[in-house]
Amino acid sequence: MNTELLKRLPLGTSSFEALRESDEIYVDKTSYIYRLASNRGKYFLARPRRFGKSLLISAFESLFKHGLRDFKGLEIEKLWKDEKNYRVVRLDFARVKPEGTFKEFQEYFDDYLDTQFQKIGFKKSGSNFFTNQLEAFLDGLPASSLVLLIDEYDTPLTECLDDPKLFLQVRNYLSKFYSILKSNDTALRFLFITGITKFSKTNIFSALNNLTDISLSTEYGSLLGYTHKEVEEYFSKYLSCASETLKVEREELLNQLTAHYDGFCFEENAKQKVLAPWSLLHFFSSPERGLKDYWFESGGKPSVLAKYLQSHTLRDPMYYGKEKALALNILSGSSDVENLSDVGLLTQAGYLTIKRIQGTTAYVDYPNLEVRTAMAQLYLEQMLRGRTVEQIGAGNIAYLLANENAESVYHNLNHFLRGIDYRAYKDFKESSIQSFIQIYCAGAGLRARTEVHNNKGRSDLEVRSGFRHWVFEFKLVKDGESPEKKLREAEIQMKERSYGLSETHLEIKRMALVFSLKDREFVKWAEIL
Repeated sequence: MNTELLKRLPLGTSSFEALRESDEIYVDKTSYIYRLASNRGKYFLARPRRFGKSLLISAFESLFKHGLRDFKGLEIEKLWKDEKNYRVVRLDFARVKPEGTFKEFQEYFDDYLDTQFQKIGFKKSGSNFFTNQLEAFLDGLPASSLVLLIDEYDTPLTECLDDPKLFLQVRNYLSKFYSILKSNDTALRFLFITGITKFSKTNIFSALNNLTDISLSTEYGSLLGYTHKEVEEYFSKYLSCASETLKVEREELLNQLTAHYDGFCFEENAKQKVLAPWSLLHFFSSPERGLKDYWFESGGKPSVLAKYLQSHTLRDPMYYGKEKALALNILSGSSDVENLSDVGLLTQAGYLTIKRIQGTTAYVDYPNLEVRTAMAQLYLEQMLRGRTVEQIGAGNIAYLLANENAESVYHNLNHFLRGIDYRAYKDFKESSIQSFIQIYCAGAGLRARTEVHNNKGRSDLEVRSGFRHWVFEFKLVKDGESPEKKLREAEIQMKERSYGLSETHLEIKRMALVFSLKDREFVKWAEIL
């Protein structure tokens, strides 16, 4: 099937008007839009990069400016009765990054606001303070006549996370703007603010009366992202095309898409899961490329995370494969730049997502294989001191596991282990080896699981590559201990406990390895038949 004959995909389209004019596929979210826009409300929504926040903002802009002009055939067409056209100001704070001094930011921010508010009649005059003039202008507007849409509100802050002084200056200046909105609340018909992170001291949440944070609302858990039902309804022909291209059954393709791109949860009951739109759309546009890591390649590593990692180290690799816990009020609350937790930040950035809620505790983990792989690559970057796996001579572990023998795998793993900066990992134990090898395999896009249970025990690490299922048992030998004895222990343990034998549909490869604490590499190995 030729994809050129199908309805166009909304790839990179952030303009709702352009999307509708071009007759691109639009997954109808307008019932949510109606629910929000029908009230005289003020809302805040936090979501990761590349999840459609800008398109949502654009849809609100079109609705309040032009009514139902761009909504023909959508759910809201039958629901929306408001025939007024409002004064709409759309602000994209991604355009006002503090790239120089604070004074330069201040001037650029004022100029940007001036330009945007001019569109609804604001005229700056004389040398009076800009904020005073804007406040007077808003005070003169009729009640409920202004719609204000703010996209990426947190960008000016996250861009200077590594400069505490500039951060404080920018934060305080932004607070003045939000205070103006508070004092002119009467003019506001609708306010919608989006971002990735939620900072407590920007004064948004205290300065604006009754600002409703819908970031974890069960009512809006599927507002952004695609549900399984939506994928099958709106992209049915693309599914068929991809299935034909990759020569896999449609059901199997859906399972693969679920494993790679699904699993994002944005609501506090942990029941609604959505797929990443950016990844799914790029896959459908070029299915012959396979299931690539589109989200991470295109900005899944947002500036808030990049800036944070400049002055903070990642958690110990021991934490990579473990479920993380944090207080639910941390997810729904606010963060100070001085106290950003890595788990909270990674959850806001989309690297971790809600898996379950127990009481007042949220348990979070990687949503899918794409993000799991991206996160492993961040760990590898730190473990290898900025070098790549190829640069240290380790090669392609995924290919080796799928095609080569146990001895080749042994040598490859040692190439990797020799490249690790062990100075950062002084408290070394057997489970450290598990984590290092798990991250190495996960960084190559493989699903690597530690401590896999059966009715007799649990294996150290299991990895699938191609039509093979590898089972690893690791032993740590200290100075003076016998590597041969440790190897025999591992062999006996694997045989007696039948590790990995349940995967009957795959070729089972079982391997015992002994790691020398002195030499920092594997010194003995055996394949268990």
